Amino acid sequence: MQPSSISPLHTFSQQRRDCLRAGGALALGGLLPGVHAEEAWPSRSVRFVVPFAPGGSSEIVARSTAVELTKTLGQSVFVDNKPGAAGNIAMSEVARSTDQHTLILGHIGTLAVNPYIFPKLPYDPAKDFKPVSLLAKVPSLYVVHPDLPVKNLKEFIAYAKARPGNLSYGSAGNGSAGHLAFEYLKMTAEIFMLHVPYRGTGPMVNDLLSGRVPASAIGAAAVIPFIKAGKLRCIATGSVQRLPQLPDVPTVAEQGFPGFEMTQWYGMMAPSNLSDAQIAKLSAETMKAVKAPEALKRLTGDAAEAIGGTPEQFTQFIASEQVRWKKVIARAAIQPS
Repeated sequence: MQPSSISPLHTFSQQRRDCLRAGGALALGGLLPGVHAEEAWPSRSVRFVVPFAPGGSSEIVARSTAVELTKTLGQSVFVDNKPGAAGNIAMSEVARSTDQHTLILGHIGTLAVNPYIFPKLPYDPAKDFKPVSLLAKVPSLYVVHPDLPVKNLKEFIAYAKARPGNLSYGSAGNGSAGHLAFEYLKMTAEIFMLHVPYRGTGPMVNDLLSGRVPASAIGAAAVIPFIKAGKLRCIATGSVQRLPQLPDVPTVAEQGFPGFEMTQWYGMMAPSNLSDAQIAKLSAETMKAVKAPEALKRLTGDAAEAIGGTPEQFTQFIASEQVRWKKVIARAAIQPS
């Protein structure tokens, strides 16, 4: 047998170098545990809370995003509906979450309306959360019962001005997106109408279809089938451009009110304890998720516009929406249900 050509001194030196490298890695890991933790995030399934009941645009936006994120984050992202108190219950719970694997669907109501209609919120939209990305916008449609003798927004405004206080509109409740949409139109067009709040979109739509209430502003997905069936008449859309699903219906802006836009919007928010690195990773994946082909197909079917965007852009958007709706809420004296 040939003697080994590797000397004991060489073996000892190699072992010493290996030990030093291992010790250095352990020391670095001990000094910078956050580096390895952030690289591994998420390390388990992620809960995406929706502060509304199942169904409607919020459900479609959240589930479309969750499906795509599951493909890219390496962990399951599942939707958890927690409705109640205009979204305050869910927002409060997620604000207190410490597991770093709970996110929430932000909304025009919880981020830009509730701070001005509730005397005290159980959460702080600015301090308790970090914006991740604006996901989608869903336009509000201004609709009337077919028996109302108006064909467009101009005729509707003239009809309302000739009957101040004698015409009503319905909404899903005080402070709801539909309530805000109609109050915004009232303020812009300088008309006076009575508000009839309901407990949810379903009961309100039933009365709208029967003619019990003559008008409303509703998210596109809930009423497009009734418009196409001739059971409701859409006199204007709150979108910036005409909707492909209703190409013959002009926007409010086209009908004499330049710059008018009324959309419900949804974005992803994270508890403030997520690190900047985790937020950056999540934002990058979320921006890709809402523009993925399958997500676009789902959102377009709901007349929703996929947006995407950086945390900084979403932060600025929320601030601008708060300024806009604070004025509307103050003028309309909107109170929580």
